[in-house]
Amino acid sequence: MNFFKEIFARIWALWALLFFVSTMLIAYIFYIPCHFLKEPQKANWHRYVSRVWMFLFLTLTGCPLKVKGKKYFKGLPNCVIVCNHNSLLDVPVTTPFMARANKTIAKKSFAVFPIFGWIYSFGSVLVDRKNDASRRKSYEDMKLVLSQGLDMVIYPEGTRNRTDNPLTAFHDGAFRLAVDTNKPIVPTLVFNTRKISPANKFFYMMPHPLEMHFLQPIESTGLSPKELKEKVFAVMWEYFEKNK
Repeated sequence: MNFFKEIFARIWALWALLFFVSTMLIAYIFYIPCHFLKEPQKANWHRYVSRVWMFLFLTLTGCPLKVKGKKYFKGLPNCVIVCNHNSLLDVPVTTPFMARANKTIAKKSFAVFPIFGWIYSFGSVLVDRKNDASRRKSYEDMKLVLSQGLDMVIYPEGTRNRTDNPLTAFHDGAFRLAVDTNKPIVPTLVFNTRKISPANKFFYMMPHPLEMHFLQPIESTGLSPKELKEKVFAVMWEYFEKNK
């Protein structure tokens, strides 16, 4: 059975890739205004187009998404959203379906591809993690995003979680950003992307329902980045264990 499952997952991944590429060419027509719009209008338009495109992609690849906890954004100032990271599927799941317009921190290397790279960069703060100057610039860019009234989405694990644990250790950046800008943090958990496209398998995709849960915001006021990081980590770990 495992053999047939592995074969099916590769066939399904091929179908998903072909559907993604073909619909990307159509979607790009609607992204063209992003070349001319300023922030925050660009982020709003990017989110709208991405949401329509990714709704079709996730639905037709057998991965419908359910979102819980949008109520927490009512009356909340713009914020830093921290999300777990298990799969390459996390970014197309999170960014379009956030409650509000946002930017996400993303690898600069992905932006080199024509068309996809343009779409990717429209909704991202790009960073080369191996370059100190790029990391410093990305931090200032994230502060600019928040000053424009947008939410900033960050994956504090830094890379995909390849362990059996709910989370891996968090880096400091998201929490230092929240403290420096006096913004609340919204912990967010995405469930089942690991089942669909695990980090340890190449060209693999299995259809499975997805869920994204927004948790109660955590204020950064009066906390150090380290204290805030530890508090958010504990909240996310406990919630994941109760709801996995």
